[in-house]
Amino acid sequence: MDLKHYLSERKIFVDQVLDQSLTVVNGPNFRVVQAMRYSLLGGGKRLRPILCLAAAEAVSGDAVQVMPVACALEMIHTYSLIHDDLPAMDNDDLRRGRPTCHKQFDEATAILAGDGLLTAAFFVLAEAAVQHPEQATAYAEITRLIAEASGYQGMVGGQMADLLAEGQPSTLDQVEAIHRLKTGALLKASVRAGAILGGGSPQQIEALTRYGEKFGLIFQITDDLLDVEGESGVMGKPTGMDAIRQKATYPGVLGIAAAKSQARDLVAGALSDLQPFGEFADPLRHLAQYLLIRRQ
Repeated sequence: MDLKHYLSERKIFVDQVLDQSLTVVNGPNFRVVQAMRYSLLGGGKRLRPILCLAAAEAVSGDAVQVMPVACALEMIHTYSLIHDDLPAMDNDDLRRGRPTCHKQFDEATAILAGDGLLTAAFFVLAEAAVQHPEQATAYAEITRLIAEASGYQGMVGGQMADLLAEGQPSTLDQVEAIHRLKTGALLKASVRAGAILGGGSPQQIEALTRYGEKFGLIFQITDDLLDVEGESGVMGKPTGMDAIRQKATYPGVLGIAAAKSQARDLVAGALSDLQPFGEFADPLRHLAQYLLIRRQ
């Protein structure tokens, strides 16, 4: 399959629905919605929504039906980026080649924009359940799953652990534990949610969940490597910041060569998880392999 075409097509689809789901209206909420749209619609790979759609397709589900979940995942991801970029966190000035939300607006507006996107995500999930009462149980399960993955048991807890690990000696187990939560939890949830709403069997859902767990680790390893080897102009943000901040990273613990080797091993395992799905899982296969060569 042509992965570049697939990603472009899916990204356009996701962007259109995101644009429609968050409209600007005059009134007291004008500025915060403007900031929310600035970050939400300001580019990005749409990886989490695309994983969700691809997982649904792998179990012969309908991508259109899964779109509310896909959009909710992107809203949560964007909120996390806005907050990560704040001076109290990573204090970044650039995101996706543009000023970060707190630089474009101000710090208070950025905090509220992140809050607005997080709560909008759960409104989208609840609204979908109301519109499709025949799938209310599935939406309830998915909402619980995403709440866990994005909250203190997942992404938020991982971000806290990441901050606490700065400047401290780290082991591989510690680095992996941090990134299973900070990055991996929401990526895994994206795949599992698509499999659930796509109507997968329990065996299919578990196989795709295992794939999603490996995908999350592969993504973080390659993300850590890009901070060492990537080009800031291509990535749209400064590189080398992990070393400056003394972050706990895979290259920092393993070295570059061993980190790359671990990523390749995880890709092999992820591909093995997809064997039962045949050609329906081709997008997921190519996405895992793409992580090894991505440049942004």
